[in-house]
Amino acid sequence: MKTRDIVVNKKTAQGIEIPLMAANLVMVITPKGYLMCGYLDIKTAEKMGDCAAVIRGVKTIDALLEGKVVEITTAAAAAGIKLGMTGIKALAKIS
Repeated sequence: MKTRDIVVNKKTAQGIEIPLMAANLVMVITPKGYLMCGYLDIKTAEKMGDCAAVIRGVKTIDALLEGKVVEITTAAAAAGIKLGMTGIKALAKIS
């Protein structure tokens, strides 16, 4: 497992890469919400009331930050995250 601090808006988020069998599970977590790769389920995040956004096809934290948001929860939309936004811009909304 690889972790890395990411500073956005003078606040620190936690980037995580977990190697699994077929791909990496990649996330960036803040106290307000998180960005996740396609390995995790947006429907469950919605059901739990989480502020979450999905960026697919990524294998690293950097790719997650550079990629485009393809799915969001209701809470993420309320936080200002929009489809097509880059991961780093989405992260700024929840940092």
